[in-house]
Amino acid sequence: MAPRRPAELYRAPFPLYTVRLHARRPLAITAGGGGAAKTGIRNGVHFLQLEQIGGQLSASLLHCHDTETRATMTMALAGDVIAAGQDNSCHILRFSLQEPEGPATAGTEGSEEKGARRRRGPAGGAAGSSQSRAREVRVESLQRVRTDFSPDALQKAVRFSADGALLATGGADGFLRLWEFPSMRKMLEFRAHDGEIEDIALGPDNKVVTAGRDFQCCVWQQDQLVTGLRWHENLPGIPDKAYRYQACRFGAVEGSAGALRLYTVQVPHKRERRPPPCYLTKWDGKSFLPLLTRPCGSEVVSCLSISDSGTFLGLGTVTGSVAIHIAFSLQRLYYVKEAHGIVVTDVAFIPESWPGRELLGGHEAALLSVAVDSRCKLHLLPTRRSLPVWLLLLLCAGLIVATILLLQLAFPGFL
Repeated sequence: MAPRRPAELYRAPFPLYTVRLHARRPLAITAGGGGAAKTGIRNGVHFLQLEQIGGQLSASLLHCHDTETRATMTMALAGDVIAAGQDNSCHILRFSLQEPEGPATAGTEGSEEKGARRRRGPAGGAAGSSQSRAREVRVESLQRVRTDFSPDALQKAVRFSADGALLATGGADGFLRLWEFPSMRKMLEFRAHDGEIEDIALGPDNKVVTAGRDFQCCVWQQDQLVTGLRWHENLPGIPDKAYRYQACRFGAVEGSAGALRLYTVQVPHKRERRPPPCYLTKWDGKSFLPLLTRPCGSEVVSCLSISDSGTFLGLGTVTGSVAIHIAFSLQRLYYVKEAHGIVVTDVAFIPESWPGRELLGGHEAALLSVAVDSRCKLHLLPTRRSLPVWLLLLLCAGLIVATILLLQLAFPGFL
């Protein structure tokens, strides 16, 4: 049975380019905007409260942080710190959640302001620091560093290490820059690709994987190339420059503590009248040898996300479709064609730790998708039905007994 159309969780007053979910709070953070163009479209970071209401997941606007003339295109989250890619720079923001004040400030006027803020959407704020009227969220600008020096002036990827001590950025100039966090002291800077860096993944032993538009996906230790990935080595019918790497992510291995897999997405370099398929590849996280490659449809993939447990992969496409694949076999479990009216810019799974498990409401996974159409949509993966172990053992025992009885009937002297 085809999945239902995804619910619209939130609609922003500007195009959305990125979404992240807090690991320890029922909080989604999404951002975007119209950029520096004087079109009247604002730029901002929106904080959404997630909760189950009547058995359905809902989102309510907590706070709007105004980013003036800068649209946030990429974003990474480490605890209560946001690394936001805006134009050619990375802006470091820290937010805190404040409890509403007591009855003295909860009068009619305060309630009306709070309600109006949620109905109207963004409330203006200063570039350095902003605060919602009900004091639910306070946002402070900590630092800003330039991360791209190309004429295009665009940071395209940003990623925190697992321990939050390292921040990696990549942009249109092809340079990988590593920053010590929180001091934002530049530790390393080198040209990783001849062209734009599309994506970055930080793995074990401080290894960094970069995907570029130059058909390369590279594994780095500091500024030394460890290896270049070759996903099509065992697919001789695919020419070297027919595909480029679009995305790369590390994911956990379900049931294997400490083990990691690397996942990459390959998309056709050129558009054709009959589009060839895109491909998903799973790699060993230590040897970086390919383990499995499967086609994932002819719609060009635009973004990739991995669930916390490493069980599911979420994909968005340039035509607005959204899919969920299982990591074990890379087979597709969920697909909604043109869930958005235009390119899906980011996808993110709801965390599987508390309070994420409560938000799932009995579903096996939940994926948020955002797009240029200003919408944030919710994709729910129903729990897969499985038989309990005791019932399987009982069925096996019954099958053995039935087989013996049939043999005795057919061959009276069998036993």
